[in-house]
Parts: sequence; C-alpha cells; structure tokens
Amino acid sequence: MKKIVGVRFKKPGKIYFFDPQNLDINMGDKVIVETAMGEEFGEVVINKRELPEEKIANPLKRVIRVATAEDIKNMEMYKSKEPEALKICEEKIKKHGLDMHLTDVEYKFDGSKILFYFTADGRIDFRDLVKDLASIFKTRIELRQIGVRDEVRRMGGNGVCGRELCCCSFLGNFETVSIKMAKEQNISLNPSKISGNCGRLMCCLKYEQEVYEDKLNHLPRVGAIVKTEDGEGVVDNVEILKEQVKVKFKDGDEYFYKKYNAKDVQIIKNAANNKIDPEEAEHLKELKELEKLEKMDTKNSTEDF
Repeated sequence: MKKIVGVRFKKPGKIYFFDPQNLDINMGDKVIVETAMGEEFGEVVINKRELPEEKIANPLKRVIRVATAEDIKNMEMYKSKEPEALKICEEKIKKHGLDMHLTDVEYKFDGSKILFYFTADGRIDFRDLVKDLASIFKTRIELRQIGVRDEVRRMGGNGVCGRELCCCSFLGNFETVSIKMAKEQNISLNPSKISGNCGRLMCCLKYEQEVYEDKLNHLPRVGAIVKTEDGEGVVDNVEILKEQVKVKFKDGDEYFYKKYNAKDVQIIKNAANNKIDPEEAEHLKELKELEKLEKMDTKNSTEDF
C-alpha cells in the first residue's frame, strides 16, 4: 500500500496522485509539488489515504511543501498579469503574421515560465515570436499548441442540455468517444446533433456508455424475433434505459404493435448488430471524419503532468 494525496492544478482538470511524505496536508490545502515540468502549484482535492500499488500507474512524485503565504501571494500577482501578457502576445502574433489563434496564457506560480496556449491547423514556426516575448517578459517562454476540445474547456460555455459543459465542470480528462456509442444509445447519427461546442463528439456519450452496454447485453435488438404472451413478433423499437421493447405483430394483412418489459419477452433469434441504417449511411463520411478528429484531439490533450 502507498500513501497518496490527490492534487488538481486547475478546475476542471485531471486529478494526479502524489506522495505526501510526512507533511501535514489536508483537503483544500494549496501545495507545491514535483512534476515532469518542474515545480507546480496545485490544490489538494483527495485527502491523504492509502492505495494498492497496482492502482498507481507511475512512480509517485512528491509533495514538496504546503504552499506558503508568499507562494499564494506570488500566484495571485502573476495571475493578475495574464490578461496583459495575452494582449502583448496577440500583438506580436500579428506582427509576425503567424496563422495561429491564441487562446490562453498561464504564469507559473513563481514567475519562472509563461505558457501561451494556441490553436492552429498545422505546424507553426514561432521561434522569432518566442525570442520577442522572452525579451519583453525576461523569463522562460513556452508556446503550446492545443486541440479544439482544450480550447473550449478553457473558454467555457453551456451545452445543448442547457447545463455548463461537462469538460468545464467535472470531467477530469478527455477520453475517446466513438460513433458506435451514439449508435448503441439510439441517438440521431446526424453529426450536428451529436457534436459538442468544440465540433467534436459529445463527451457525455462516453461516460453514459457503460450503463448502455450493461443493459444491451440482455436486451433484444431491433429486428429480433421474440416470443411474448401474445405470440411471436419482431422487435420494432427498444427503450434501453426503461428496458422496454415495442413488438410488431402481423394479423393477416395488418400489423399491430404492443409494448412489453424486456424481462417478459424471450429472444428466439436476435438481430445482427452491424447494420447501417439510412441516417448513418447518409452521414457516414462526415461521421468518420468527426471520429478521426476526435481521436487526434484526445491523443494531443495538454493534461500531462
């Protein structure tokens, strides 16, 4: 077993485990920790506890100290300088004629480095820009290209549901989302209806998928032949979360429909799960491109400590 504390560097953001050593650390404390990018300022969001070593992916880096009043004061001071740094960088980007969109700026808590985040369609040669910025700010400069999902997370906003975006409120990190998830959840396969503010597949498709997969394991699919108390019929529709099916029966030349709880029907022959419906066929090319872009953005996520 290993002692850990969970630290988050920005909200929302991924939670990372660190070795608390023998420090007196409590929930909500601001701490200085050791990371692959040097010392970072974060907040304790998981109190000190023990975890099995197999649940810890990488060797634990340590919490250096609980942040002092001076650390916090410096952090707040540098935070107040970020809007001006953003404005200066935007001016320099125009001066150098670079095809890039600046999205955010972040000072390290001790002022030892400034990170500028940007989006661009391809690779950008920003060496001259870095030199200009270093001469102005007299500190280390890092420009980091991010994907559109990271950009929207930093900007914030509301989703089609009317709530604050998942990536801005509680999602710690981006996971791969696929068209298959939308299909299994009986959601319209129109790209405009399953895309978020970032133009990529909606994150909620992923964190709801486990529930759908569990239910689909014992539910008949559309097109399955089932036995009911009223005889044999064909499944016309499945309400996955309610675990109800609508069955179509033939009565001479006429058809009639009836709903049943899934537990009350017996599957005689299930339907294939690889059919392409007309809506999917209509949008297939656009859906594949959307899925490809989403995988690239997930791979290039900036959450890496």
